[in-house]
Amino acid sequence: MKIIVLAGGYSPEREVSLTSGSLIANALMEKGHRVCLLDVYLGMPTLPNDPETLFRTVGSYTHNVGEAIPDLVSLKESSGNGNALIGKNVIELCRMADIAFLALHGAMGENGQLQATLDSYGIPYTGSGYVGSLLAMDKDIAKRLMRDAGVRTPDWVTVTPSKASTSDILSRLSLPLVVKPCGCGSSVGVSMVNTVEELETALAKAAAWDDRVLVEKRICGRELTVGILDGKTLPAVEIIPHKGFYDYKNKYLGSTEEICPAKIPKAVANEASAMTHLGFSALRLYGYARFDYLLDGEGLLWCLEANTLPGMTPTSLLPQAAAAVGISYGELCEKLIEVSLRKP
Repeated sequence: MKIIVLAGGYSPEREVSLTSGSLIANALMEKGHRVCLLDVYLGMPTLPNDPETLFRTVGSYTHNVGEAIPDLVSLKESSGNGNALIGKNVIELCRMADIAFLALHGAMGENGQLQATLDSYGIPYTGSGYVGSLLAMDKDIAKRLMRDAGVRTPDWVTVTPSKASTSDILSRLSLPLVVKPCGCGSSVGVSMVNTVEELETALAKAAAWDDRVLVEKRICGRELTVGILDGKTLPAVEIIPHKGFYDYKNKYLGSTEEICPAKIPKAVANEASAMTHLGFSALRLYGYARFDYLLDGEGLLWCLEANTLPGMTPTSLLPQAAAAVGISYGELCEKLIEVSLRKP
């Protein structure tokens, strides 16, 4: 097949995405496919005389996630792309491929904007459609839909930081809390809050990434994640950060122990699977996704959010869960394409 892997993008998660995209592209080439890896934001200002040469069967792409969240302001200035979220010739190259493999994380790559654009050009792509992507990316909407479907999720309020009152928040939720931007992933802008002063600081931090901020009751317990692929849940993975919580640094710089399958009671594993199926349906997702949970000290499972384009880096969780049932990384990449091409 001829496959274009879209990565990067104008997102605080672009470094993670470029790493995922590089690995996906390499794996697909090893499987014999013709592959082009493209940064969806930077695009390709000039095409070669024969654009077909951009689709390679041999070679190696590399990218490593740095400690710092990327400076998007500098990226915009240096690229000259301004507010255009899709770079030059991206659509043209996508139309040359059999499918676009979306290796994007966050922002327009995961909130439905890119999916809607590709739909309007009739370009097949991996993962959920624009509706499911939008619903899952907005943490407030996602929690409402999941709760209505019977999925247990921590209590929360959604606020506009410039208008938010800490006293009002604390009249509705008690400490400790978690503060996070409504529309970011990879734990960007997330803070753990134990005091009123920390709440004020956390609201300002999250506001740097989104004008809507979710304040959630903090559940203390074991961190679990469950992937779903082609209608079947994968084994749960337990996440144990060496220090602090599962933030951007712990996720991508190897500062976390991951146990798969998680050593949890069968009843908990069954409930996690059932909740994942319920959430997947409620959010109108397709093909594959990953749901994040906390298991509290009383044995109650709490769903935090859904990820429609799970990470595919060396430390990512969906590939680990797939490997636990005998699906290699390359096979997983091909499986995601196979499932997506069956999309109605």
